[in-house]
Amino acid sequence: MCLLLGATGVGKTLLLKRLQNILLKANCDLGEPPVTLPTVGTNLTDLTLRKKRVTVRELGGCMGPIWPSYFVDCYSVIFMVDSANITQISSSCVQLLSVLAAEPLQTASVLVLFNKRDLPCTMTLGEMKSLFRMDDIIASAPQSITTLELSARSGEGLQDVLNWLDSLQPC
Repeated sequence: MCLLLGATGVGKTLLLKRLQNILLKANCDLGEPPVTLPTVGTNLTDLTLRKKRVTVRELGGCMGPIWPSYFVDCYSVIFMVDSANITQISSSCVQLLSVLAAEPLQTASVLVLFNKRDLPCTMTLGEMKSLFRMDDIIASAPQSITTLELSARSGEGLQDVLNWLDSLQPC
């Protein structure tokens, strides 16, 4: 099980729909982004990759207080951040630190995704990593942490996410 976490409106549902489209279509034309609604509750999505099948459980951002009840039997976490929403950055950082501190996730692989890089007001990956103090987090966290930037809307960076999922080893 892979958990997909992040604040409301960061693009979690769009990410899953885009990943499914890439895996289902032989060509790379993703077309227009599908319409999405804020997730209330949880969505389960199976992704069939080259080496394995991964079940991704997306938890709505509004469910943050009960995310820990889903941490058991989870071997990986994708944590999404809206890099265009400056007002959400500090709370996203606190949420990420809380996820990394959770006992059941101490051996999980973690992918931190900085989304919405296609928007003109987006901070660069370097700026985001600096604000989050990612170097310090990576140095002190027991988890293996990878950071990527992407645009779930345009599709830029989606193949990197699939490659990361495909490279995971169950705990």
